Amino acid sequence: MITLLDYGAGNVRSVINAIETLGQKVKVVSDIDDILSSEKLVFPGVGNFESMMRILNKKNYIGALKDYLLSDRPYLGICLGLHALFEDSEEAPDTKGLGLISGHVKKFDIDLSVPHIGWNGINIKNESRIFNGLRGDEKFYFVHSFHVVPDDDSFVLTTTNYGLEFVSGIQKGNITATQFHPEKSGDAGITLLKNFLEPSNEKKTPIYVSEESRLAKRIVACLDVRSNDQGDLVVTKGDQYDVRENGEVRNLGKPVELAGRYYEEGADEITFLNITGFRNFPLEDIPMMEVLKQTSKNVFVPLTIGGGIRDYTDKNGRKYTALEVAAEYFRSGADKISIGSDAVLIAEEYLRTGKKTGNSSIEQISKVYGAQAVVISIDPKRVYATSPDEVNHQVIKTEEKGLNGEKYCWYQCTIKGGREGRDLDAITLAQVCEKLGAGEILLNCIDKDGTNSGYDIELINAVKNAVTIPVIASSGAGCVEHFYEVFTETEAEAALA
Repeated sequence: MITLLDYGAGNVRSVINAIETLGQKVKVVSDIDDILSSEKLVFPGVGNFESMMRILNKKNYIGALKDYLLSDRPYLGICLGLHALFEDSEEAPDTKGLGLISGHVKKFDIDLSVPHIGWNGINIKNESRIFNGLRGDEKFYFVHSFHVVPDDDSFVLTTTNYGLEFVSGIQKGNITATQFHPEKSGDAGITLLKNFLEPSNEKKTPIYVSEESRLAKRIVACLDVRSNDQGDLVVTKGDQYDVRENGEVRNLGKPVELAGRYYEEGADEITFLNITGFRNFPLEDIPMMEVLKQTSKNVFVPLTIGGGIRDYTDKNGRKYTALEVAAEYFRSGADKISIGSDAVLIAEEYLRTGKKTGNSSIEQISKVYGAQAVVISIDPKRVYATSPDEVNHQVIKTEEKGLNGEKYCWYQCTIKGGREGRDLDAITLAQVCEKLGAGEILLNCIDKDGTNSGYDIELINAVKNAVTIPVIASSGAGCVEHFYEVFTETEAEAALA
């Protein structure tokens, strides 16, 4: 029996699914006795350091957790489950950690995009049973803005390079913790989990020992999901956001089956965009919840969900906040949520008042779950101008001239699936959302959607140069060469297909 410590923030369903895939039963902690009686304890910390420690204190888990760790029984901490072992974190300077390991958690101070998101390698520093069956050149999935700095290097199991060499894994007796997410790292992550659950007596050092790891570019498989005219959820595809052909919604298959196929074919992440939003469903009945639950049973890479993540009222008059909607998605198996139209309205309000309210969906969700959990989906279209002074927006000089020979353009943000343009440009939207706590930009382009003509390189470079968070390029890919182009001609961290 494996005991899992779920303090109520983020996606632990994927960890449970991964453990159950390996033939183990999982008991979720409900009181301190569950911690103290654990044979093996897994702590998949997700979200924000302050909220994690506050909830652990509120549930009176701190003492039992310290007792368990001091007894040197098997423990696997993941992400914040690693951070919790240290004295404190720059993410919440006034909040104390468990203090089992002397040292601190610090924010990345580097020239690269933060959060560090994607597949990176590990530099192995010590032998461990968890390496059994691994070659040593595998990549694991990271998503974080903070990293641990132990005072004693003897506990360091692995390091990883991202602007600097940081500690990505520690081992102290039977206590193991990783910065990366094994449950989101495909076969390599499942192997590592299996080694923790069923340890051999022999410590291993893999054949390949890297001296400097590298972050890989990501290929994100995107599934546009909506109800067809018969009420079934289907994967569809638009041509400049028009998903109908001969009057019918294009049907490319079932969401769960296609997600599984893309995972088997090597997709680094999978994104579901629910392009009909929520309508007026009660939260527990939203069809995409079940899609996530079923997908996460067999797909062990990150899952993002977008569409309708906002405050809304269902057909019964029950009101839900965007935070409640996001929380339910995370519990159903999502790792990140994507905010589209609501982000535009939030940015407009911020620009009007010049103030953060703390009440927007971006601010609320990033405060509880961390910036890395919030993706902003931008749906812009080109608007040409004869000069930069013609409009009150951030304008670029373009090689693709307008119909009347215009040499300049700006990218107008849209809402409602591209149907309504707003007086806001994509660059400004990205900058405002970063200030409000977003951790990643999903950058679409209506003009390129469905054209198979390649990404809008000018748009991607303009936004990428304006923010310090990762950017996912989207819209226009039609062949392998388009991915090569976007990764060589821009600094985008990922590309969506």
